[in-house]
Amino acid sequence: MCATAASAQANTDISAGLDTRFTDNARKTSSNETSDMETRAYVTAGYRSDPGRCNADFSGTLGYAYWHDSTFDNESYGEMTFNGDCELANRLYWDVSNNLREVSQDGRQSDTPDNRTRKNVFSTGPRYLFRLSDTNWLNLSGRYENTEFSEPEETDSERYLGTAAWNHLFSKTLTGGLSASFSRTEYDTGAEVDVKTARVTFAKTWVTTQLSGSLGVSDIETRFGNTTQTSDGLVGELEINRKVTQSLDWYLRGARELTDRTSTFDFRFDEFEFNLRDSISVETTTVSTGFDQRFSNRSTLNVNVYASQADYLQSPEREDRSGLNARYSRPITELISGYARVGFNYTKFQSDQVDDRQLRLEVGADYRASRDMSLVAKVGHESKTSDAPNREYDENWILVGLEYRFR
Repeated sequence: MCATAASAQANTDISAGLDTRFTDNARKTSSNETSDMETRAYVTAGYRSDPGRCNADFSGTLGYAYWHDSTFDNESYGEMTFNGDCELANRLYWDVSNNLREVSQDGRQSDTPDNRTRKNVFSTGPRYLFRLSDTNWLNLSGRYENTEFSEPEETDSERYLGTAAWNHLFSKTLTGGLSASFSRTEYDTGAEVDVKTARVTFAKTWVTTQLSGSLGVSDIETRFGNTTQTSDGLVGELEINRKVTQSLDWYLRGARELTDRTSTFDFRFDEFEFNLRDSISVETTTVSTGFDQRFSNRSTLNVNVYASQADYLQSPEREDRSGLNARYSRPITELISGYARVGFNYTKFQSDQVDDRQLRLEVGADYRASRDMSLVAKVGHESKTSDAPNREYDENWILVGLEYRFR
């Protein structure tokens, strides 16, 4: 469908910033703490095209981090989300996406630059929407996916996916259907992972509530050398979004999958983390709920509670995580706004029976110096207690910076 004169303008947003952060425990260690300052210079960009035959949605940040006392190596960093598609012929589309994030390598260790790697997932392929009747549609798609990590010790992979889905329109507010998919993941080490999945899908809309999800069965087979391991189980997804009042929104999200650690599951569910030091095949379960409350004085309260489980199928490791994140913000004057944030994480590692508890506190203020320039100041505290004393630490930090938005 081509864009019309009445359609929305393409939206582009570019900003640049510079900030400096002082920490009294840069390595997040239990003893011999090292203080340092980290200065970051970055550019952030966002773009969304006009609706049309080809569409694109991009957001990303590219920057450089400099450690004044060389606690860590100076390095560039970045994150990116891109989704695009083009209609090549009637109902025949070609999709392209790319996701880049920094992820932890070993969940048992502290979150420092030495324990992070960049994970980049590129995906592309055709999608055909076949109209069987006014109420029945068949969606056929095939995708190639490439996952790469910046650290050489992490294993890259290539994935091939095929999906066939039938959808039926029961009413204007209710749809349901069936889907079947197959994926093969090939690792650089020679290991292969095949996943077969069949699901029942549904979506229902009310005046103030949207419900969607799926339920099915999945089979995963992992091959490496002369060793083959298989597993199967129930899988599914559920998402509920409800506008409780004009100022209060509530949501519930959950998913269970049989997959491998190079998949995009951790991108789709931000609270989930793969442990890249454990086996490649993993049974994942996650659920999160929360609300966004807006008050009459223009302040906002955002609360999120989550729990997840990662059961690594080729090792005895199982990780159970749960936590809470809350953020309150409000305008102080016409030019100054402030916020407070608290976070708590609990992690249990099944193999060594170790529990970790992590607390994060942060307060900050933003001053709008001009129409396009903002100044920011933040202070924070982070602490971790553990059954393994060498994992414990306390950290205090302070950050000041500025950001300029280009128009």
